[in-house]
Amino acid sequence: MKRTVKCQTREAGFLLSFYAMASPCEVLVDCENEQHAKQLGQIAAFEAWRIEDKYSRYQQKSICGQLNLNAGKPCKIDQETYLLLKFSDECFMMSDQLFDITSGVLRKAWRFDGSDNIPSQTQIKALLPFIGWQKTTLTEHSFLMKKGMEIDFGGLGKEYAVDRALQLINEQTECPVLINFGGDLAANKARKDQQNKQLSQPWQVGVDHPSFDKQQVIVSMTSGAVATSGDANRYLLKNGKRYSHILNVKTGWPVEKPPSAITVAAPQCIQAGFLSTLALLQGENAEQFLTEQEIKFWAIR
Repeated sequence: MKRTVKCQTREAGFLLSFYAMASPCEVLVDCENEQHAKQLGQIAAFEAWRIEDKYSRYQQKSICGQLNLNAGKPCKIDQETYLLLKFSDECFMMSDQLFDITSGVLRKAWRFDGSDNIPSQTQIKALLPFIGWQKTTLTEHSFLMKKGMEIDFGGLGKEYAVDRALQLINEQTECPVLINFGGDLAANKARKDQQNKQLSQPWQVGVDHPSFDKQQVIVSMTSGAVATSGDANRYLLKNGKRYSHILNVKTGWPVEKPPSAITVAAPQCIQAGFLSTLALLQGENAEQFLTEQEIKFWAIR
């Protein structure tokens, strides 16, 4: 797909749109200067594309692709990659080892395409030895994992791109900005009220949950971030039982009875993304888990 940024006018400003990381992406800017808005949209798009090219597991030349290709040997890493891997390590520890970026190898057994093709226990068991963040070695300059293992930044990459794009935009403008990368969002400040310029108002964001009845949650936010994790578009169905794509890395099998989707609010999008995924990993206890953590969330079952 050709990489372009489109600009449209909207009330109080402009909407910049593009496609990245398998998602439609938008940047909403409240300003009167179209050229300035376009510049901010390009900053966001170029950063999203940079992160996609650098960390996509689908691209063999990406850092992720190279680390997977060279599993079994120590590989040099740069500072940005170290910090992402370090954050992944923290997520692994905070989640009681449930959030594990080495779990992507399970896709060799599971194909969540809506069919009834459930893998055998033998197929799953054969992959479990290649899962386990604790089996890797990370230093500030190198990373090593067992031959046959893989890493996948899919659970963090888009949210990280949202945070990075907003950080770069904030260096160039004081205008209110909202970033939306495929339903993962962040805003830098409240909007100006169009009726009374002295007042501010929150962004009203409709978050589409991929549920069967197309439910939508309206989120009101002035700053900070929200991220959504869900399994309604990726599942298997056999004999009336629905298998979620949210997998328990300790067993290799889908988590039982998770919500269809969860949206979580947090100061940064990468934090919100981790928390929403971690909640789904709690299965039927997802809402209770977030409530006990005093985290703002919206859930759809």
